[in-house]
Amino acid sequence: MHYRQVKSILSPNNGMNLYRGCSHGCIYCDSRSDIYQINHDFEDIEVKENALELLKKSLKNKRQKVMIGTGSMSDPYMPIEKRLEYTRNALKLIYKYGHGFTCITKSDLILRDLELIKKINENTKAVVQMTLTTADEDLCKILEPNVCTTKRRVEVLEILNENDIPTVVWLCPILPFINDNEDNINQILDYCIDTNVKAILCFEMGLTLRDGNRQYFYKKLDESFPGLKQKYIRHFKSNYHIPSPNNAKLMKIFNRKTTEAGIMTNTDEIFAYLHEFPKRETTKQSKLF
Repeated sequence: MHYRQVKSILSPNNGMNLYRGCSHGCIYCDSRSDIYQINHDFEDIEVKENALELLKKSLKNKRQKVMIGTGSMSDPYMPIEKRLEYTRNALKLIYKYGHGFTCITKSDLILRDLELIKKINENTKAVVQMTLTTADEDLCKILEPNVCTTKRRVEVLEILNENDIPTVVWLCPILPFINDNEDNINQILDYCIDTNVKAILCFEMGLTLRDGNRQYFYKKLDESFPGLKQKYIRHFKSNYHIPSPNNAKLMKIFNRKTTEAGIMTNTDEIFAYLHEFPKRETTKQSKLF
C-alpha cells in the first residue's frame, strides 16, 4: 500500500475510485490492462490520500444532486478498506450532502455499511451492483481467489433485498472452456431470481483481453488449467473480444429466464437507471447520526 495526492476525485459522470489497483486477484481483471497506466504493482494498492477532502468539496458545491458511483476500476470493499474506511467515509459525505450512491463489488464487507446505505436509500437512492460469474465454489476460488465466493455474495444479495436495497448483478466475464456452460448460467440466474435482483448486466458470454490483462490471465491459466492457454491462442489469437463458443445457446437461456422473471437486461436502460437521480418533490435532509 502507498499513498498519493490527486488533483480531482470525481469524473464527468460522477464516478470515483478511491483506490487504484486491487488485491482480490481475479484472474481475468481488465483493470490490469496497460491502457489504464497503473505504474505500480497491481496488488500494491494506491490510496488517494486527499480523496475525501476533494469529494467533500465537490459534493458540497454541486448545484444538482447526482448519483455517485464507485468500483469500476478497483473494488471499494477490498480488505484494505476495513482498516482505512475511505469508502465508509465517502458514504457519510454522500448522505450528508443529499446525493445518491451506487457501487460495484464482490465483497461482503459492504454489509459493514448496510445501515448507512439504507439511510442513503431512504433519503435519495442507493443501488448495489454485485458481480457473479461462477456458481461452482471450488472454481470460484481459483478464478476470484482473494474475495468471498459466489455463495456468500448471494447471501449479501438476500440481505440487501430484505432491507429494500435495489441490486444489479454483473454476469461477466464468462470464460470460454471454463465456466461457459448451462449449469453455471442456470444456477447464477436462479440466484438472481431468488434474491429479487432488479437487473442483470450481461454483454453476451465471453471476456475481453488486452495487453497487460492478457499476460496475467494466460499465466494463471498455465497455473490452474494446463494446456488451456494454447487452446485460447489457437481459437482467439490476440483478439480483444473473446466470445464463448456456447454464446448463442447460453444467451437463449439468459433471455428466456430473465424475461420470465421480469428482470431488466437492456444495458442502456440499466445504465440510465444507475445514473438517474430520483425526482421527488421532497427529499429528507437529515443530519448524519
